[in-house]
Amino acid sequence: MPQSVILTKIEQQLSSFSAAEKKVARYVLAHPEFIPNLTTKELAQQAHASEASIVRFCRRVGVDSFRMFKLALAKELTRGKATINSASLLETNDTPHMLFQKVSSLNQAALEMSSNTLSSQEFTKAVEKLSTAKKIGFFGVGGSFTSSVDGQYKFMRLGFHSVASTDYHYMIPFITMMAPEDVLICISTSGKTREVIELATYAKEQGITVIGITSSNTSSLYKQSDIPLLIPNIEVEHRIGSIASRTSQLNLIDSLYVSVFHQIGEHLLEPFDKSRKKTEEKRL
Repeated sequence: MPQSVILTKIEQQLSSFSAAEKKVARYVLAHPEFIPNLTTKELAQQAHASEASIVRFCRRVGVDSFRMFKLALAKELTRGKATINSASLLETNDTPHMLFQKVSSLNQAALEMSSNTLSSQEFTKAVEKLSTAKKIGFFGVGGSFTSSVDGQYKFMRLGFHSVASTDYHYMIPFITMMAPEDVLICISTSGKTREVIELATYAKEQGITVIGITSSNTSSLYKQSDIPLLIPNIEVEHRIGSIASRTSQLNLIDSLYVSVFHQIGEHLLEPFDKSRKKTEEKRL
């Protein structure tokens, strides 16, 4: 049976788990087909671990609860999902349409899990802070830069002075000119990207609120953020590109955009309509 994304992630992170979490991880890796039918208590007995260790284990692999972990694992095992985002893909005989289905399935799983990783309290705080800002900076490198640009465009449409860049040196003067009510949104799936961490640190020194979007609640970015927003951690470490993580980031950016519009959007209806009419003039 092809290795699943979740099982691959557990194998890669095994050395970083606590002793109790390793007991749970090793049992899951040895008997993945049993897990969807076990209760938390039953797994604790089989793995010789506590129920609290199981909860911590699930959160370490990016899932909020054992129930969600079972659902995610069951879906992968049922569909026989290969590690779609790693070089092991070359070992499969998938047709283009099969790969389309697997990519769609991976993205769907990321969206389904998002509501269980994201703190509603932190999300509400982010919306409130963004609604009163004047300047909003977006910073991400690699695959996260796509989400940064999308965020910059959307919040520019809401009337904010928003900037996105993958250049550390470009962002420093922008942050320096920010006021305490402004916001820097740092995006990094791993939460370990050096430039992102250093920029978040500088923004905090300037008294700027940092919103961090990451998949790791043990990462430096998560700890540095005034408002951490956690996305599902379902991609393997050595991947061929950002797929599910980018989908999760864009979904979160869209949700922030819609929520802020809901807060301040009454006076934007006329400018939105004016923009729409002007762009329609260019349509053939």
